[in-house]
Amino acid sequence: MTADFLGEAYSARTIELAAVRNVDSVATLVRYPAKSPGKGALLYVHGFCDYFFQTHVAEFFSALGYDFYALDLRAYGRSLLPAQLPNYVTDLAEHFEELDAAAELIRQDGHERLVVMAHSTGGLITPLWADARRGQLPLDAMVLNSPWLDLAEPWFNRTIGTAIVRLLGRWLPKLVVKPTLAPTYAHSLLRAHHGEWDYNLAWKPVEHFPVRMGWLRAVRRGHAKVHAGLDVGAPVLVLCSDKSLLHRKVWEQAAGNADTVLDVEQIARWAPRLGREVTVTPVPGALHDVFLSAPAVRERALAEAGNWLTSRTAL
Repeated sequence: MTADFLGEAYSARTIELAAVRNVDSVATLVRYPAKSPGKGALLYVHGFCDYFFQTHVAEFFSALGYDFYALDLRAYGRSLLPAQLPNYVTDLAEHFEELDAAAELIRQDGHERLVVMAHSTGGLITPLWADARRGQLPLDAMVLNSPWLDLAEPWFNRTIGTAIVRLLGRWLPKLVVKPTLAPTYAHSLLRAHHGEWDYNLAWKPVEHFPVRMGWLRAVRRGHAKVHAGLDVGAPVLVLCSDKSLLHRKVWEQAAGNADTVLDVEQIARWAPRLGREVTVTPVPGALHDVFLSAPAVRERALAEAGNWLTSRTAL
């Protein structure tokens, strides 16, 4: 365990993982301790082209009594190695190894209770993991922040296009589908543009990492599992914006209070398939990452999550 660059009280552990496709892999578990322990542990998992840097989220839940952990998945953020393609896997279940390892390390720290919080692609990976590990995890609850549950594209791309991706993704997994994505969302976040935040652009580029066929195939297979129905074995809160503004190539004022990445109607449609008890709470004016929205909006989102957790996991 070493000090993390986020500052005092943040520490990080490197998790050695099995090599995949002859490439070594690691994951990184960041910890920020509870101010007054008692609620158990909360594990945060980021999305695509992302890593953990949201200290205000850690500090909010630490103040509620959670030992806060955040996992930088293999080939993301702190865990990205020189030989790796950024953010690339060909099966989302590859990430289960580091999720299992993180859960075990958290257990070894003395925690028998666990809340999982995840954003976007992390909000797809973690329900698949929880469903696969149902009955094996001490999972109290899940809080999903704009989970990626379907492709925010026209009908053709979601159907015929997906069939093509499934075929080509098997045989040409490294083929680039999109070399970049529009910078609209990043411009809503970055202090240098229209947002409040500074972060490592080598780990979270403005125009994103290339989207590769094998990774997109893995995501669409994950979507299909969600649509068929999962049971994560715990109550789920889904937070998202109240509106989407999709397929914009350049930033505009309305992008500052909408999800410019995912379709919130799709989130609301598919979220009930995650488990037996799912609460969907739109947050007016929220960005794709609701916790990176404007101050009043993110404070409301954090309060919604905190109040919901208190009602579901009270000792």
